[in-house]
Amino acid sequence: MDKNTMRLNVDHLLIQALQEDITSEDVSTNAVMPSYQYGQVQLICKEDGIIAGLEVFERVFYLLDESMEVKFYVKDGDAVKNGQLLAEVSGDVRVLLSGERTALNYLQRMSGIATYTNRVVSYLKGSKTKLLDTRKTTPNMRVFEKYAVRVGGGNNHRYNLSDGVMLKDNHIAAAGSITNAVKMAKNYASFVRKIEVEVETLEQVKEAVEAGADIIMLDNMSVENMKKAIEIIDGRAETECSGNVTKENIEKLTALGVDYISSGALTHSAPILDLSLKNLQVK
Repeated sequence: MDKNTMRLNVDHLLIQALQEDITSEDVSTNAVMPSYQYGQVQLICKEDGIIAGLEVFERVFYLLDESMEVKFYVKDGDAVKNGQLLAEVSGDVRVLLSGERTALNYLQRMSGIATYTNRVVSYLKGSKTKLLDTRKTTPNMRVFEKYAVRVGGGNNHRYNLSDGVMLKDNHIAAAGSITNAVKMAKNYASFVRKIEVEVETLEQVKEAVEAGADIIMLDNMSVENMKKAIEIIDGRAETECSGNVTKENIEKLTALGVDYISSGALTHSAPILDLSLKNLQVK
């Protein structure tokens, strides 16, 4: 993450996480370390995966004490192995102890998403299809989780509701029809924003194409119907498929020539990558 993104969109979230963990004081740390002592601790990988969020990890300690130092032996996007030394954190032992859990929570979560995303991306190898995330992110974690998807080799769908027009079933119901919804969106939204329409039937596919949708999302369709839908669209709009995307069916989806596959599981179902701060030395 660049410095401006970190300062404007990340720092306050890290501070809130630290405040959640330290409401008045860190009683355990203050009991065993009442005054300053210099120390060093190692960041150790405990399972194979893709590392993501190292700058966020470092920033947690920096926000507690600007004199803290972190020496990395890997970078975001690197494949890491069980038992590998990833970094060393040095400075006030009190900061090492108080910031440990928060820093690890972010790094483990982000690395887990990057690892899971990287695995799914590997299933798309050799195809033109790109993997997208969704807005199914943990509240107040979107900036971290979407970054982790990119580190893992995936792509971001719209960041939030202000980022683009996506007309789902309830928007269409509110407007009365796909045709009306697209027309209203074109009249309201800036010309630089693409209009995406979610469809579930071949009749809706035809209507979305004729209405001038830029992207058509084929939601929970059978492979057979998706094939027919892509033939109907015939290059007049980009195509995205979503819903029940699995390792078992992803090869069939890419064979259809769909432009994008979106998966909420990248952010809502990825397990963490097991990491640990170990071998603390007080000097």
